[in-house]
Amino acid sequence: MNKPLCWLAVLAPLLLVGCASVRTLDAAKPGAPVIYAGTRLDWYSLQGGCCPLERFGAEAPAYPALDLPASALLDTLLLPFALAVELGVSLGVSGGL
Repeated sequence: MNKPLCWLAVLAPLLLVGCASVRTLDAAKPGAPVIYAGTRLDWYSLQGGCCPLERFGAEAPAYPALDLPASALLDTLLLPFALAVELGVSLGVSGGL
């Protein structure tokens, strides 16, 4: 494995911990945005939003401008699932044992 890919494999989990999209995945706050939630949380923080926890059910990342491109990419990849949730389609997915 070459060095850039090795570093990416090591750093990716660390970077995703602060990702707004990952934080909003398990927020489960009624009425919170689902479609592009991480991107919207970053944008809200950049615009000086006062209460991200009440609005999105998750805290904003420490550096929203740095997180915005990664959140936009991840939200785009998760868009089919977010649309299904918004439309009320049950995907029958469950976690745990």
